[in-house]
Amino acid sequence: MRVLGVDPGLTRCGVGVVEGVAGRPLTMLGVGVVRTPVDAELGQRLVAVEQGIEAWLDEHRPEFVAVERVFSQHNVRTVMGTAQASAVAMLCAARRGIPVALHTPSEVKAAVTGSGRADKAQVGAMVTRLLRLDAPPKPADAADALALAICHIWRAPAQNRLQQAVALHAAKAPITSKGRTA
Repeated sequence: MRVLGVDPGLTRCGVGVVEGVAGRPLTMLGVGVVRTPVDAELGQRLVAVEQGIEAWLDEHRPEFVAVERVFSQHNVRTVMGTAQASAVAMLCAARRGIPVALHTPSEVKAAVTGSGRADKAQVGAMVTRLLRLDAPPKPADAADALALAICHIWRAPAQNRLQQAVALHAAKAPITSKGRTA
């Protein structure tokens, strides 16, 4: 499985590609950030994020895109930029028919470090170890993107089995006289 992880941001959007399957050693295929100028107009910044994501999709041809789920912060301006960059990444993947998964920061931290409250240094250290790198990727946005890809590779098989079980149960559930499942 080849996954493009995206740590959305308007100034720095972390991107990283990891290939592998759960239970086997993983391989980093690329890592970096898509940067936009702080003084540029919002529309231009979003176009720059789109062009950067599209370039990564062209180069690495991932099977899945894993994006960090935007969560509420105190700074509304920061949340808006993050949400907008997140939407651009999802749009780029959807346009190509690539499935998108959203993972919360605590899910990613728990998957990679074992603790949903891990700090950036711990995530960077574990990404370095899991991908057998010489040093943690810089900046932290890049390491977070790799962590998202790792999280998806490890969580996707279980999520797929759960979705299949739910679908199978729904298909077998008897229909009541009111048209609802029992």
